[in-house]
Amino acid sequence: MIFERSLQRELAYTAGAVFMVLLTIFLTTLMIRIVGFAASGEVDPKDVVVLIGLQIIGYLAVMLVVTLFVSILFVLTRWYRDSEMVVWLASGVSLVRFIKPIATFSAPIILLVAFFAYVGWPWSNAQSKLIRERFQQRDEVSLLAAGQFRESPASHRVFFIEKMTPDQSRVENVFVTSTENGKVNVVVSNRGHTETMKNGDRFVVLDNGRRYDGEPGKPDFRIMEFERYGVKITSTPVVNQQTTRGMSTPALFRHPNPDKLAEFAWRTGLPLMAINLMLLGIPLAYQNPRRGRTINLVMAVLIFFTYSNLLNIVQSYIEQGKLSFAVGLVGLHIVIAALVVFLFWLRVRNRPLISRAMFTRSQGA
Repeated sequence: MIFERSLQRELAYTAGAVFMVLLTIFLTTLMIRIVGFAASGEVDPKDVVVLIGLQIIGYLAVMLVVTLFVSILFVLTRWYRDSEMVVWLASGVSLVRFIKPIATFSAPIILLVAFFAYVGWPWSNAQSKLIRERFQQRDEVSLLAAGQFRESPASHRVFFIEKMTPDQSRVENVFVTSTENGKVNVVVSNRGHTETMKNGDRFVVLDNGRRYDGEPGKPDFRIMEFERYGVKITSTPVVNQQTTRGMSTPALFRHPNPDKLAEFAWRTGLPLMAINLMLLGIPLAYQNPRRGRTINLVMAVLIFFTYSNLLNIVQSYIEQGKLSFAVGLVGLHIVIAALVVFLFWLRVRNRPLISRAMFTRSQGA
């Protein structure tokens, strides 16, 4: 039918524009956050682009849900505003008949939401965690950067190196401070180099420097000069702890517990939320010409964040054992589906969501 083709074509154009806007906003936010992590030494600057890409893959399901909901609201709201909807309704096309073309357009998007929720989300989280751990588990010298103070994650030491060769074999103007049993140890040297012993231990060997030992607040500082001083390089112990966010969907059921079941309920909730919001957008798109044009967009944002927060609360309740898995899996979505049916009934009966009589009575009170 003509109106079906016209609706699907306009939905496709609008969805593409909305998705690009969301992607731009998300990219900007991610870039600021991950570059901040790189500047603070939490991630390798070389991995910034990879981490941004992984984060985008992980949150594509959420972005697609928002894209679908906002696109339907935008298109149908414009149809109401330009009286196109009035023409179609007057020609015998009921509001319920809009479900078929919108569902046909939305089906590929909902399948993509399910794919990225069940596959893309855990894979991106697992890869991001692996990259971060690989960087944090390098030895102390690998964590150093010229001209920056760096704290060792494996010991209570702070390093400062003014200059360093590209292969990190030689360093200049070194400052190392550590705290042991309440005593502060400070070592300074003009130059040094790295050495590897036969047993595999690595040392930063400093030449012609000084060491200061003592306890703050007490006049018992010792100053020692040395010609050669070795600082052992320690490595962070490898910790391989797989989180539920990084586990594949089938792995969640191998040894199920509340945390894993809650994670599965959250992943399943994304495609179910997409279906409910797809249907919810049809009755919510009603546009009163005397009402502001942006109210539907504000309503869409509020509805999405409310739905998303409720989904997170359900996940938390399942983790804490306050809610059974079966009820948490579908309970919220059944309630929203019932609300969708009620709103369709109101629109089909030509009743506003908030009756004028109720509004008049409230003003009179």
